[in-house]
Amino acid sequence: MGALEAKAALVTGGSRGIGRAVVQKLAREGAHVVFSFNENRSAAEEVVAQVARFGGTAHAVRADMGCPDDVKLLFEQVVRRLGALDILVNNAAINPIRRIIDATADDFDRVMGVNAKGPFLAIQAASRILRAGGRIVNISSFGTRAPAEGLSLYLASKAALELLTAVAARELGARGITVNAVSPGVTDTELMRESSGASADETFDGITAKTALRRLGEPADIANVVAFLAGPDSQWITGQNLRATGGLIV
Repeated sequence: MGALEAKAALVTGGSRGIGRAVVQKLAREGAHVVFSFNENRSAAEEVVAQVARFGGTAHAVRADMGCPDDVKLLFEQVVRRLGALDILVNNAAINPIRRIIDATADDFDRVMGVNAKGPFLAIQAASRILRAGGRIVNISSFGTRAPAEGLSLYLASKAALELLTAVAARELGARGITVNAVSPGVTDTELMRESSGASADETFDGITAKTALRRLGEPADIANVVAFLAGPDSQWITGQNLRATGGLIV
């Protein structure tokens, strides 16, 4: 029996990368999982099939987390399929690379909509159905401590998410609900390699040399931290931001 046996979980952005690893980890620990995806239905169906192969339960729901109506429909599906909620993981995010001088107002609205407003609406909706002792885990970024060019929109949205984490921890704590953030370091995902382009291997070699544990993060590394925060042993941790970077940030 896993640590999350019969728990009801929602993971946003669960079709690939860190989100997929989180869905699989929570399901392996016994949780019944609903996860959202936006565009890649085939990837979402593959996750459902992977979870089913080891006897877990996962359901995929299409939802654009930047669209309030989609967030509302997502939670309606959570209630229909799970009845209630014990765990919310806000993972869905977008990261268009834009220098400040080049970014448009539409770029700002889109990134803030998916990365900050979406989690806000999800926390708001979850707070109405989370059982006492529930868990909320928000996925941020180590970049809020190590800002880089071209990431102004993404990192501003993640900074907002970190403050939202702290406030939600205060507001929901009386019900035994914990709210924490996890800030991954550089993690070897398909999306990360796509955004790094032809220089990915060279970039990753440089990062590895600066990381205490001398390797890149894997999605499973982050999923393990999320599962800990979602489980019973983390009941005295709330309002925190765990930087899971392998020692890239110390």
